[in-house]
Amino acid sequence: MSYLNTLFHSVDLGANLTLKNRIVMAPLTRSMADDDLVPTEAMAAYYGRRADAGLIISEATLISQDGQGYPNTPGLYTQAQIDGWKNVTQRVHQNGGKIFAQIWHTGRVSHSIYHNGELPMAPSAVPIVGHGHVPRTENLEYETPRVITVDEIKRVQNQFAIAAKNAIEAGFDGIEIHGANSYLIDEFLHWDTNRREDEYGGTVENMARFLLEIIDQIKAVIPEGKIGLRLSPQAYINLEHDERDKEVFDYLLPLLNQYGLAYVHTGMFSDTPYEHLGGTVTQYIRKHYRGTVIASGGYSAETGATAIEKGDADLIAIGRPFIANPDYVEKVKQEKNLVEYNNEMLGELI
Repeated sequence: MSYLNTLFHSVDLGANLTLKNRIVMAPLTRSMADDDLVPTEAMAAYYGRRADAGLIISEATLISQDGQGYPNTPGLYTQAQIDGWKNVTQRVHQNGGKIFAQIWHTGRVSHSIYHNGELPMAPSAVPIVGHGHVPRTENLEYETPRVITVDEIKRVQNQFAIAAKNAIEAGFDGIEIHGANSYLIDEFLHWDTNRREDEYGGTVENMARFLLEIIDQIKAVIPEGKIGLRLSPQAYINLEHDERDKEVFDYLLPLLNQYGLAYVHTGMFSDTPYEHLGGTVTQYIRKHYRGTVIASGGYSAETGATAIEKGDADLIAIGRPFIANPDYVEKVKQEKNLVEYNNEMLGELI
């Protein structure tokens, strides 16, 4: 099949990183760390079984306990967590794989139960529309967040840099900054959630500042070529769309060309066209960003290969099929039928 020829080529990602194919395992939150948010042996086995991917991007990993918004999500801010991740990265490398750590702060997509009764922080005191239920809790609704102060902004930016450095100590091949899916960084990039009037809001330059300063701090402690970035230019989950958002990303994406990043990764669950973007989110990113692009959003091996052949992306991220099929890459290569994903699979690490 022609799409197999497209997918099974090695890719030079820079920073002495060569991927053996164009299939990326997308970040998939599984809430399977222990109660100290330390990765477990079961997680090491889970990632190790999927090392045939050209690149694994880990589940979203906390830069600090302040950033928690889901139960049992792993961190990268204590020595025990670093050591737990070492077991994971060693297993992936023993099996011939590459793995990046996706580092994360949930912002307002959280609840005071995770913060000793203190409200979660966000750029502005704007609640999630309709509030909605906090995942995996007993009918708790999201609260109106408190406004993050400039001093806290500086602290969080430093925590991203420390987590990136810790990731390299833990044996990761690089990191992905989670700047998508309505979490803290993404909240600064959208008008619905960023209503500030200081140097971090009010203009496109100010709205991009929080993220750009994080990139600058991280590249001061690890090589730029080991830094990836996930972005959601289109508001679609826990965010209200605002036509002005496009102006923010029209400004931000070309600026990213000045960095030697590993890649920019589409943060969408469905990569459908948007009229105001002139195509899919991935196509919009590609139009502005000249580096490596990872497409994500419900692709199959075949549709992902088509996106690569059209020039929309360089790599294709696969999510739920990887949960259901630890041997996803081999099944694609052998053109075997895939096990269909269902939500009951979230309860165990197969």
